[in-house]
Amino acid sequence: MKRINAAPGTIGPVGPYSQAVVSGHLVFTAGQIPSIGSLEDQPETFADQVRQTFANLGAILDAAGSSLSHIVKVNAYLTDPALLEEFNQVYQEVLGHAPPARTTVCVQLWGVSLEIDCIAELVEGGC
Repeated sequence: MKRINAAPGTIGPVGPYSQAVVSGHLVFTAGQIPSIGSLEDQPETFADQVRQTFANLGAILDAAGSSLSHIVKVNAYLTDPALLEEFNQVYQEVLGHAPPARTTVCVQLWGVSLEIDCIAELVEGGC
């Protein structure tokens, strides 16, 4: 089993967990938020926050030997149901090539408007 603790270009975990774990042919990520350089540094618009969250996931998947195009399952956590339409637009933009299975729920989060985790397959020849 391989663990990714802090992928390049990400702020790293804010608690005692790995950003991702590779088990067999799958990568399991921890939830990612729209942070850029710190927890307080986030894009202004919700659409850009979604894009940043996927960029963070992409960096972690890359470090694990996978990519956004290899995602098979997404769990998305939004703080407001009114954000769903805008989330779907960016989601389609990022993962519209072959949308993975997805669960989306509304929850209370600490200082962010969304969090996303995923399961992805390893890129052929990856870790």
